[in-house]
Amino acid sequence: MATLADIGVAAGINILTALIFLLLFAILRIQPFNDRVYFPKWYLKGLRSSPLVNPGALVSKIVNLDFRSYIRFLSWMPAALKMPESELIDHAGFDSAVYLRIYLIGLKIFVPIALLSWSILVPVNWTSNGLQLAKLHDVKSSNIDKLSISNVERGSDRFWAHLMLEYAFTFWTCYVLLKEYEKIASMRLAFLQSEERRADEFTEYTTSHELVSENVEQFFMVNHPDHYLMNQVVYNANKLAGLVAEKKKMQNWFDYYHLKYTRDKEQRPRVKLGFLGLWGKKVDAMDHFTAEIEKLSDQMNHRIHGKRASAVVGVPSFCARRSR
Repeated sequence: MATLADIGVAAGINILTALIFLLLFAILRIQPFNDRVYFPKWYLKGLRSSPLVNPGALVSKIVNLDFRSYIRFLSWMPAALKMPESELIDHAGFDSAVYLRIYLIGLKIFVPIALLSWSILVPVNWTSNGLQLAKLHDVKSSNIDKLSISNVERGSDRFWAHLMLEYAFTFWTCYVLLKEYEKIASMRLAFLQSEERRADEFTEYTTSHELVSENVEQFFMVNHPDHYLMNQVVYNANKLAGLVAEKKKMQNWFDYYHLKYTRDKEQRPRVKLGFLGLWGKKVDAMDHFTAEIEKLSDQMNHRIHGKRASAVVGVPSFCARRSR
């Protein structure tokens, strides 16, 4: 059983939390050490330089000492809302324009729903007597519960209002989402069309057991001669990197024992094969590490020149020429 005070406290906590995060964002946004984080597009265009490299005190490169900027730190919000979408995309990027449209979607969906709910459902619920009858069975309620569907008597025709508006709310939500998705999709296509062409936009991802670049090129030249541009085989070298690191480790041990042998050639150094060299069979150190290095070299060559997909994964890039 919720009361008006409970709802007020919950709303106050949420509003206060939202204001705190908004203030933190607005303050951190104008700090010099976050400049590249919040203005990356301006750096890419060369319209902004890092304040960290500007001459001045060290403190001014970390903390914004211009107190006037703290007074107008939210002035960017009205400007962003009034800015045309094309100008906003050019100024802050496509993601920023889509982010603002998310708020517009929320307003388009929930403002009509709220108006219909308060104009139709609230009078229907408030004028019912379901909770008054429930008090006869010792059911406790508050005045705020009169606004809910719980105040409607069982079997009442007033439930039709809830049912019809539920369908209306669902239809309106789906309709708004459909139209907004179409709008955002058209915005994205226009944005991509206005940008410079990049090879990764026309890349086809494939995997192949034949990891020879000439075979990949021959395949696409035969099947797509008018659209093929180039291919580049990308290898999954995680296991190969591990082998390289292990070989380097073995080489360091070999160099250590070889240097030790050059200082005293009367006795060749020996090493135990057990855990951390504390126990196990004793063998010639240089012969042992030479054999380990050769074994690792064979494994590396197998990974590099192997033709099975499990050894190396090929990712040929298929680039198509598209006319503007």
